Amino acid sequence: MPPHALSLLGRMIDRMTVQRDSLDWARAEVDGRPGLVLEIGLGKGRTYDHLRHLFPPRDILVFDMWVRVPPELAPDADRLFTGDFQETLATAAGNCGRCARLAHADFGSTDRLHDARQAEWLAPRIDALMLPGGVVLSDRLMERPGWRPLTLPNTERWPYFAWRVGDATGKRPASPDA
Repeated sequence: MPPHALSLLGRMIDRMTVQRDSLDWARAEVDGRPGLVLEIGLGKGRTYDHLRHLFPPRDILVFDMWVRVPPELAPDADRLFTGDFQETLATAAGNCGRCARLAHADFGSTDRLHDARQAEWLAPRIDALMLPGGVVLSDRLMERPGWRPLTLPNTERWPYFAWRVGDATGKRPASPDA
């Protein structure tokens, strides 16, 4: 059934199922390889909480304009970057360099034009934090030289996207394990 034919509840269930399956898939892609996890868009804390369960004790850096989650879902202060993504991701890159093995960017809205513009400047800022061979997941399509699209499971139910990041020069890895 096409997404537009579903009720709001049905669409939410499909979106959450695809998001969970994509995060679970990403765990297998980066498991055993060093690097931080980036959660870009804390929102209500659902995916952050899932990432904490998938990646203990891996550090997770969290980015959002503000924190609107219950205390038990709030990231530690030294792992939380609040404010505009353009500034906070640049600050994190300046402090940490290429440190992340996985980035999850959940920034979509109902305004597709706004989201497309945001994706244009967000991708290079995410890229500045990514280790070669890392994985980027997003609810919106992004493009970046050196990012190779990957196939996610279950995305016929709801669109979700993944890329493997090339090395610092923009070259793509020789294999998925590179």
